[in-house]
This record gives sequence, C-alpha cells and structure tokens, in this order.
Amino acid sequence: MNPSVSPPLPPLDRYRSYLHVLARAQLHPEVRPRLDASDIVQQTLLEAHRDREHFRGENAAQLAGWLRRILARNVQNALRDMRRAKRDPAREQPLAAALERSGLDVASWLAADQATPSEILAGHERLMRLSDGLSTLPEAQAQAVVLRYWQSCSLADIADRMGRSPAAVAGLLHRGLGQLRDLLAALEAP
Repeated sequence: MNPSVSPPLPPLDRYRSYLHVLARAQLHPEVRPRLDASDIVQQTLLEAHRDREHFRGENAAQLAGWLRRILARNVQNALRDMRRAKRDPAREQPLAAALERSGLDVASWLAADQATPSEILAGHERLMRLSDGLSTLPEAQAQAVVLRYWQSCSLADIADRMGRSPAAVAGLLHRGLGQLRDLLAALEAP
C-alpha cells in the first residue's frame, strides 16, 4: 500500500454499533425509558448521510470523530427537548466532552501522525469489532464496561450511576469482559 494514499473510508452504517455504545453510555438509566439510544443513532446516521459532502477528513478516525460530534449534538438536543417538556432528569452529565473522551485513547492512536495508513485501518477495524462486541452484551454489562474502561469511572461511580452495589458492578464487569474476550477471540480466529 502506498503510504501517502489514505485507505478508503468505511460506509457510515459500519459505525452504528460504535455510536450506539457511546449513546447508551451517555444516557442515564433514569432517561432510557423515555429516550432511546437507537433513535439518536439513527438520527445521527441520517444527518451524516445528508451532510457527507461536508466531511473534510481523510481517515476513519476523523470520520469517527465527526460522527461523535453529530451524536453529541443529537443527544444534547434530545435531552434539552425532554427538559423543555418538564421531564428533567436530575443526574445528566455534560455530553459533548464525555463523548469526545469516550474510548478515544484508541481513536487518538488511530489519528496519530506517525501511524501508517495500514496501521490506521487495522486499529479502526479493532475499534469496530470492539463496538460490535459491546453491542452484543446485555445492556448492564456493556454499560459497566464502557463506563469503566472507556470513561475511566471508578467502581463506586459506576455503582452510583447504575443504582447497583460495587460488588454487583464488579460482577457485571467480570462477566462482560469474559464474554467480550471470547467474542473477540472468535472473530480474530482464522
């Protein structure tokens, strides 16, 4: 592969699981019955398809960042609309910054200047497999894993946010990581 040629960008729908994981992690359990992460992701992908010609990035990491910004705006709008209807959830977190930080150690590595296009593509594919794997976990396990490993929350913070004991969160993490490890190993097997 020519190092000066960027690999082709994946189709936007390839990011559905990734965006769903991010959206689900940002919606507090108190708002989930009234606000569906899938609806927000669908809106995000529709806007991205509509505005695709405005995307000026060159690689998959930049595309993921662009989609995260659209998702953050859509989550904020949905929460604002819910508050306007006097359904204000008391424990919402600042979303744009959290979405920008979430899981982005991988994304920043993907966008590193010293990375070759093939390294960027391989890292992007790992991120997409991880997102796909997280989307197959039960919701509580996926949320615990995302909060712990993508958002660096402590067990106590996760327990408080999820309304569970620290021991229950530890169990969710243990089971979720085990299932995720098995799934990713199966996907990478020849």
